Amino acid sequence: MKTLLFGTMLFVLVIVVPVSTMAQVAINVNIPLPPPIAFQAPPDVIAMPDTNDVYVAPDVNADLFFWNGWWWRLWEGQWYRSYYYDRGWGYYNTVPSFYFDVDPGWRGYYRDHNWNGHRWNYELIRNQQLQQNWKNWHNDRHWERQGTWGVQGYQPRPPQQRQALRQQRQQQYQQRPEVKQHQPQRQPQAQKREAQKPQVRKPEAQKPQGQPQRQPQERVQQPQRQPQAQPQHRQPQGKPERGEGEHQK
Repeated sequence: MKTLLFGTMLFVLVIVVPVSTMAQVAINVNIPLPPPIAFQAPPDVIAMPDTNDVYVAPDVNADLFFWNGWWWRLWEGQWYRSYYYDRGWGYYNTVPSFYFDVDPGWRGYYRDHNWNGHRWNYELIRNQQLQQNWKNWHNDRHWERQGTWGVQGYQPRPPQQRQALRQQRQQQYQQRPEVKQHQPQRQPQAQKREAQKPQVRKPEAQKPQGQPQRQPQERVQQPQRQPQAQPQHRQPQGKPERGEGEHQK
């Protein structure tokens, strides 16, 4: 009995596991993955000022970020993430929330050691050090409260100013050519749905305005024509009818 039960469980696992795996592959089968990046050693990162614990690999040509325990990569207007910096990339169907806090001119600031007019003494963080400490740094707000990201005499931006910059960067991001390539795929569907809605409402709006307005006009005109038809036969008797009509009034 135990042998039969054990065999049945193995049979179920053999069937269920491949099906679920095939379903995951089918979802991403039409989405290209980014090409691999060659690393001679694990990349060093720096903490980005005015962000919520966002790290970037400055010496990598691609946009490679670390945030919330994931490595993030932007490639041809689409986003990918992985637990590893050099493999295992999976498609991410939206823009990660941290990205609009990243100043687009950070590479120039990194090269000049200058962040918006302030000396930027950034610290290169080894990959092993990052993996061991990023959670504690996040909980303690290490880079913002204790180090101000290594920017001398710098005060973090107020929340309202940061929100305004986020909206501005989001608009600039959507105007990029590589990003706009993927936007028209969703727009025609939305336009078709909007175009179909007024087509259903138009005949409903025309029905009450049609026949009910014309029918009372025809009924009023019919009694007006009948009294006019009787004096037309008496007109040949001539002008005296007008005089008689006046005396009767």
